[in-house]
Amino acid sequence: MVDETPNVLSGQQCPFCNTNNLTLTEMEKDIPYFGKVFLFSMSCSNCHYHKADVESSEQHDPVKYSIDIQGDEDLKIRIVKSSAGTVKIPHVGSIEPGEASNGYITNVEGVINRIKKQVEVLRETSEEDSDKKKAKNILKKLTRVLWGKESLKMIIEDPSGNSAIISDKAVKDKLKVKKS
Repeated sequence: MVDETPNVLSGQQCPFCNTNNLTLTEMEKDIPYFGKVFLFSMSCSNCHYHKADVESSEQHDPVKYSIDIQGDEDLKIRIVKSSAGTVKIPHVGSIEPGEASNGYITNVEGVINRIKKQVEVLRETSEEDSDKKKAKNILKKLTRVLWGKESLKMIIEDPSGNSAIISDKAVKDKLKVKKS
């Protein structure tokens, strides 16, 4: 049994604004069909800096999951994404790993809404009419998926193995990691 009570450490120095308004949180969570994970986060109440990650308690091989989202029930499928994971929706967009990337536990609907927010920002900030039109069409598609009127494919690739799509419908493959 995992103790899901968070350990919280407040009043820490923020690496960005250097005030003592940073809160560190750590929690263990048992995710059915995936195992025990550790959730880590840092949040500053002054400058609103936020960083979060998910790490499995067990070592996993690099992994690639893919799933076809085909209706309302699929929107409830649990997603575990580490900061090293890449979420791809072909012909729509992606959430890439990097310095600002966060790890999280959500569901398919939550991932689609994150991508929708990215596309909305692009639509609002783009100066090209063709880019605005493309963003508008992607938003229409994502909305239709959320309404259960259209399907799409979602892929998660994670060289750390700390990401997963938790569903019998998901196809799990080994991720081929490029050697440097």
